[in-house]
Amino acid sequence: MATILVVDDEMGIRALLQEILSDEGHSVELAENAAAARAYRDRQRPDLVLLDIWMPDVDGITLLKEWGSNALLNMPVIMMSGHGTIDTAVEAAKFGATSFLEKPITLQKLLRAVDQALVKPAPSPVPTLSSVIQPLSAAVALPGTPGPLPAAIAPLNGGLEHRATAPLRMEALSPASPNVEQSFSLDRPLREARDAFEKAYFEFHLARENGSMTRVAERTGLERTHLYRKLKQLGVDLSRTKRGAQ
Repeated sequence: MATILVVDDEMGIRALLQEILSDEGHSVELAENAAAARAYRDRQRPDLVLLDIWMPDVDGITLLKEWGSNALLNMPVIMMSGHGTIDTAVEAAKFGATSFLEKPITLQKLLRAVDQALVKPAPSPVPTLSSVIQPLSAAVALPGTPGPLPAAIAPLNGGLEHRATAPLRMEALSPASPNVEQSFSLDRPLREARDAFEKAYFEFHLARENGSMTRVAERTGLERTHLYRKLKQLGVDLSRTKRGAQ
């Protein structure tokens, strides 16, 4: 997989992007400002850079221009900003940025932009009209644009029986999946029964996706932060899942 340099002055954003991209199998390097990013680029060339525009020392556009003028812009660069405008995106594309992501960055848009950037050729320091316009068609999307719908959940096998003690059976999507069938006692308080089902549901998807939180978030239709809170609330052992995925 790729080596990705994340440049952002916000520690929380760096940590979140590192976790998401690491789950995808990428090697992630972090830089808290332009100086750290410049030092890393002087040592080696990453396969991709996620570069924040507004930073306290040197802004991302200036650093992008600097890399271009010094013939160091031979890797794709995705610009990020929480205060971006169309003019900002046009300027970034003009100086060689592959695309532009507006914060807060959704999981689907992030992974789509990374995948697209990694298959494109290295940017040219001399912009063309198409190099400015084409990235904007996909990058400058209004917040809240709907992404892919979450995968459908398989129907319960046989439905619910009327007897209170009847077990609830959950069938997996394929015979090769882990924990193909589970039973749940319905003769218990609703909260306990619901928590037991949800815990088994998430453990099943974690096992099937080899511990990838990114894939589980996509499949269950939950935002990543909500998913983490839910797993913690249910007492799902994430360390065991990660060990099993290695």
